Amino acid sequence: MKEQIHGGDVYRHPDVLDFSANMNPLGTPESVILAAQKGVRNICNYPDVQQHKLKTALADYENVPYGSLICGNGAAELIFTLAQALRPKRAVVLAPTFAEYELALKSVGCEMHHVMLFEEDGFELKSVQGVCDEVSAGADLVCLCNPNNPTGKLISRKMILSILNHCRKHHSRLLLDECFNDFIDDPDTYTLKHDFYEYPNLFLLKAFTKRYAMAGLRLGYGICSDVGLLDRMGRCVQPWNISIPAQEAGTAALMEKDYEKRARLLIRTEREWLKGELRNAGLTVYDSKANYIFFKGPEDLGRHCLENKVMIRDCSNYAGLAKGYYRIAVKRHEENEQLIRAIGR
Repeated sequence: MKEQIHGGDVYRHPDVLDFSANMNPLGTPESVILAAQKGVRNICNYPDVQQHKLKTALADYENVPYGSLICGNGAAELIFTLAQALRPKRAVVLAPTFAEYELALKSVGCEMHHVMLFEEDGFELKSVQGVCDEVSAGADLVCLCNPNNPTGKLISRKMILSILNHCRKHHSRLLLDECFNDFIDDPDTYTLKHDFYEYPNLFLLKAFTKRYAMAGLRLGYGICSDVGLLDRMGRCVQPWNISIPAQEAGTAALMEKDYEKRARLLIRTEREWLKGELRNAGLTVYDSKANYIFFKGPEDLGRHCLENKVMIRDCSNYAGLAKGYYRIAVKRHEENEQLIRAIGR
């Protein structure tokens, strides 16, 4: 696997405007910050090992049973925990896609297979055939990200259900990462949250990280109707994996319904403006539907932007991509204008 490099490295690059990590452009809600501060005042205690208040709020927010939820120290921990609990012998991922699936699966000795997404197709999954063929050939686990990261392309509900049914037929599982679903125009059209009862082989992955701009607190969750799997996952992590500040902040965040709607409206407007400006700058822009934009440009564009105090995500370490592919977050208009100025200098 290529070197693991992620966005958001503001520690090596202080004093820059960070477009490399895809957070909610509205920033962390004040109620979330205050709740985390309240939690800090109680750090003399161990966190609630059952995460009862947080899970109760999550069950209400997602309208799912309490027992179908599992929380993790970020979505990434849940990916690794799922790999530890399942220990699949063979798995299939798209390429390019989020690198953490492959990293987690290789850590348990899993044999990886890729279904390539091609530039001539706009990096869209045009057919389920490649994925289904891998399942037929013995893949125990399929990992999909919808919308995909870094491309922002959506996979239709019909296609995912087709893959999911094929997995069920062959006693395989599907990890469906919906961490960026909250930022698309019509999240309910694409989520499989309403189908998880029917498919015990489905594990839905979600996160507070991007939705509420609280990456530093590390909080993610999964939804699955296979309680046996959730129990095995729970045995693969240490008991106090969610801190008191994270539990308090997560509970408060789930009350921020208007915040989510405002963010979606802002992203829709700014995403289209940014696409147009990037195309005007002579860059090849792919039609992302998420809160980030994937494009192709000069191989030195990342360095050029850093010199102008703007950091973008170099995507050359994604499987299936080379130098010259980039991803940028959709931010507030004045910040997006600063990005476009940096690219044009």
